[in-house]
Amino acid sequence: MEADEQLYPIAVLIDELKSDDVTLRLNSIYRISTIALALGPERTRDELIPFLLESLDDEDEVLLALAQELDARFVEYLGGPQYAHLLLGPLENLAVVEETVVREKACESINSVAEVLSTAQIQEVYLVLLKRLAGGEWFTSRTSAASLFASVYDKLPAAQQSELRGMFAMLCHDDTPMVRRAAARFMNGLIPHLSKELVVADMLPLYRHLSADDQDSVRLLTVQDLVTIAGMLDASEVRQILLSSIHGAFQDKSWRVRYMTADNFDKLATAVGAELVNEELVASFVGLLRDPEAEVRTVAAGQIPERLIPVVRELAEDPSQHVRGALAAQISALAPLLGKDATIECLLPLFLQLLKDEYPDVRLNIISRLEQVNQVIGIELLSQSLLPAIIELAEDKQWRVRQAIIENIPLLAHQLGVQFFDEKLSNLCMSWLGDTVFSIREAATVNLRKLTDVFGVEWARQSILPKVLQMGTHPNYLYRMTTIFAVMTMAPALDAYTITSSVLTTILPMVDDAIPNIRFNLAKAFEVLSRVLAPSPEGVRAVRESIIPALQQLSEDSDADVRYYSQRALETATKV
Repeated sequence: MEADEQLYPIAVLIDELKSDDVTLRLNSIYRISTIALALGPERTRDELIPFLLESLDDEDEVLLALAQELDARFVEYLGGPQYAHLLLGPLENLAVVEETVVREKACESINSVAEVLSTAQIQEVYLVLLKRLAGGEWFTSRTSAASLFASVYDKLPAAQQSELRGMFAMLCHDDTPMVRRAAARFMNGLIPHLSKELVVADMLPLYRHLSADDQDSVRLLTVQDLVTIAGMLDASEVRQILLSSIHGAFQDKSWRVRYMTADNFDKLATAVGAELVNEELVASFVGLLRDPEAEVRTVAAGQIPERLIPVVRELAEDPSQHVRGALAAQISALAPLLGKDATIECLLPLFLQLLKDEYPDVRLNIISRLEQVNQVIGIELLSQSLLPAIIELAEDKQWRVRQAIIENIPLLAHQLGVQFFDEKLSNLCMSWLGDTVFSIREAATVNLRKLTDVFGVEWARQSILPKVLQMGTHPNYLYRMTTIFAVMTMAPALDAYTITSSVLTTILPMVDDAIPNIRFNLAKAFEVLSRVLAPSPEGVRAVRESIIPALQQLSEDSDADVRYYSQRALETATKV
């Protein structure tokens, strides 16, 4: 009986992994560490690992889970690092399957195990595995091999390092594009482990070979390799041996490669140095800013350095809204680089132009980054230049344009500060509450709530609440309705004192309003206020003494809707 109990965990695992139920097999894999703990290190090595080595599931989800579990963390269940190499067998099997995500996860786990392997284990087991994968008949094994060089390179003597470089070169010249693509992708990780001399002698020729590949999916991955190689050379070496390759990346026939080059321009500029950029790369980068493909112009516009101001005007008029949006997101960052005079002369006209763009994201990107400009030219000059354009848009005859400005006001207020807002924008925000379009009035109330979050309850009590509540006695019922909507929207941002001392005093008399819509929306407002006031003793008293009596009156209203919403609100209020 004792022997059966000792065999039970592995027997259960075998049964579960042979089950037709994928979920059961998957759950057993996720419990494999627990099973290994129960078995103990010796039986895990002698029974569990051989079983995993022989049984390969046909469900990708199960294989992926196994690849995740058999990483360096599992080494402790084997008895320590001296047995870590035993994991390489099952992981090698997973590294050659057809499904890409399984292979990649298996390779990640192999690399994690490699970190705890001794030099002897690497030489006797890991290198043998790597040779099998690199020389495998199927491209899947050779693709996986490309990712396994960097993790062990530094642990090997010079002779075997040379052997590794030779194997990697073989993968770079593989007949299968997928393998060459993997080599281009993982060369970036291997290069930093080599001396400058070996990079120039061995890696640079491989980079040039891959960067001239007939598949653009291979070439685009070499851009990162180019950046890494450039970072290991000094400026004179870059100029002498790498400059033609850099220009080639900028001018590649594939827009995808040019896109990657544009996306990595900042990294490349850092790697080669400012002098070389100014002398050699500005013209090439300008070419990307004027690229026929909008995707390339978009990513390039997101990396504009200060020396490229002359082409910024061109980008501001680009026919692609995405290009203009990318420009709007970056143009403010140029202000600190250019200084006050150049910002006023070069950037402010473009801000005005982009602020009037028909594409909402362009306007948003400008407004959301004005703080950087404010720090350079000052709030007075900024307000003189841009405020008229903002007000013009806020009064646009198209209500959707007005709505876009309203939605950006809290962002603008945060950028420019409370004093500027009170002086320049407060009246504008209040005017939206009386707009003829309901969506604008609704957006205006949400705007007030967000402004309260930005500037605080005390500011709201002094600056905007009196104006909002004053509308509660307006002869036009739409204004009175707006007061109620504003109260409901702002309530969660207010404190109990503000609600009891100001808000309730204004809205309680509205229980006698002649318009039923006012009365049932008032009932809704009382329900919201009851929830907000509930945590405060002062609030609870106000609910019981003021809100509940008002709701009781409304619950006997002649209008059915008023009665319904009042009774619903009463249920909430009486629980406070």
